[in-house]
Amino acid sequence: MPMNVAGLRLLVPGVTLAVVVAMAAQFLSAHYGAPVMLMAILLGMPLHFMAEDARAAPGIDFAARGLLRLGVALLGLRVSVEMVALIGWPFVALIAASIAALILGSVPLMRRLGQDRAFGLLTGGSVAICGASAAMAIASVLPPRPTTERDLSFVVITVTALSTLAMILYPALATLLGLDMHQAGLFLGGTIHDVAQVVGAGYSLSDEAGDTATVVKLIRVTLLAPVVLIAALILRQTGQGRAGTPILPGFVLAFLVLAGLNSAHLVPELVADAASVASRAILVAAVAAVGMKTSLARLAEVGPGAIALLIGQSVVLAGLILVPVLLGWV
Repeated sequence: MPMNVAGLRLLVPGVTLAVVVAMAAQFLSAHYGAPVMLMAILLGMPLHFMAEDARAAPGIDFAARGLLRLGVALLGLRVSVEMVALIGWPFVALIAASIAALILGSVPLMRRLGQDRAFGLLTGGSVAICGASAAMAIASVLPPRPTTERDLSFVVITVTALSTLAMILYPALATLLGLDMHQAGLFLGGTIHDVAQVVGAGYSLSDEAGDTATVVKLIRVTLLAPVVLIAALILRQTGQGRAGTPILPGFVLAFLVLAGLNSAHLVPELVADAASVASRAILVAAVAAVGMKTSLARLAEVGPGAIALLIGQSVVLAGLILVPVLLGWV
């Protein structure tokens, strides 16, 4: 679709609807403590009929894909090389190994659950990296499938619910196991799925735990770029990539460029902070649009096995991070 004035006007109704739903989700999150991503997708689902309306559909499609990529790209301004120095290379290596193990272990299991391998990549990546944001970024490079929106919505809902549960349970577990505040921050940042829940869990223990957990989480966010790139390369080699998709998706390149600029201290702190807020808001609107594109009836087709899979992946990730922390290996 050409991005001329007429094309932009065609997008306005659907994008506006996604933004309104996102604002409602933000209101519920701010006033009632509900996870904003979960609220966005749940509020969007009853509006599925709008995604089939000729006036709103183009804008909803754009919000679900274009806004998603813009939001992920802006996440680059939240990460820097200095974060690695604060945490140490051994723990960064542990995070990378855990992400690889979880994804590579999930993909072969899919046939037993009646799903395709793309679903394993989607679930493993969302649990291992950064929840809903990772799921949406990975989904953007997966081959088109009849179940694309259904699977994505299912993963976003389930992984956000599990992340909220972890935010409540993991700080208590860290205290029960006698972890100091630095160790607790490593554990929370390395295992909880979404950034907001990591922040909530970390600072519920102490400022030190919160600071450490946030930095660890942002390092996991950084690894989203190479995972998406590797996935795109493998899909292209196997002939399953999206037609016309470049080897390095533009939003991944933008993410890396912005992260490099931030690492070089070329971005004013005020700009980086504004971009962080904008990224969050844009991603919420994108999730709302994904909810609108999801049929509630089709969502029920995923089945309990997929829920068990996501729970199992979360437990495995917790073990992969917690055991080395308890043993003092990192």
